[in-house]
Amino acid sequence: MDQPRRVERSPKHVRATLGGAYVVDSAEVRLVWVDRPYPAYWFPDADVRADLLPAGAVRTSPGLPGLVGVDWGAVDQWYEEDEPVYVHARDPCTRVDVLASSRHVVVELDGVRLAESGQPRVLFETGLPPRFYLPARDARLDLLRPSATTTMCPYKGTATYLDAVVNGVTHRDLVWCYPAPFAESQKIAGLLCFYPDRARLVVDGIDQST
Repeated sequence: MDQPRRVERSPKHVRATLGGAYVVDSAEVRLVWVDRPYPAYWFPDADVRADLLPAGAVRTSPGLPGLVGVDWGAVDQWYEEDEPVYVHARDPCTRVDVLASSRHVVVELDGVRLAESGQPRVLFETGLPPRFYLPARDARLDLLRPSATTTMCPYKGTATYLDAVVNGVTHRDLVWCYPAPFAESQKIAGLLCFYPDRARLVVDGIDQST
């Protein structure tokens, strides 16, 4: 492992289960940043049941003496306190704010208007551009089709996706939605967000597409 860029102690009790047994149980957690913008959990080696984990799932580093890391996918479920954690360890410096707005938002693709709203919710997430979530009633639902795709976010929950069919062409997973987001993101429940790099997003007359 590369030399850690940053190490912080976490005040949270972190646990992980595998096959119904706790294989990690620690109140002495370190958050370690190496090569990604989010941290990984590291623990005192006594807090990890390496004997119950798959071979190679536990790693060490000369830069973190007395600590071990556990591959995220090697366990069935991670917990901070008694709350499940998904995808990766949560960054304590990442904040998600969802604000009601009266900005005028238009989404177009290949000359077809897919949505227009004056009541978006704007989601501000640390390190990411603002995302505009629109009421479903303000979108051309007749042009949208449910997709089988789902993804997970450690801060917002499970997203479902919609394809857009425009001028006979299907644009896969152009739209995403959080039907039942985590508590901190409840204001976007059921709202639709369009990829700004795949459709034309205009906010108050200014093109936001990337």
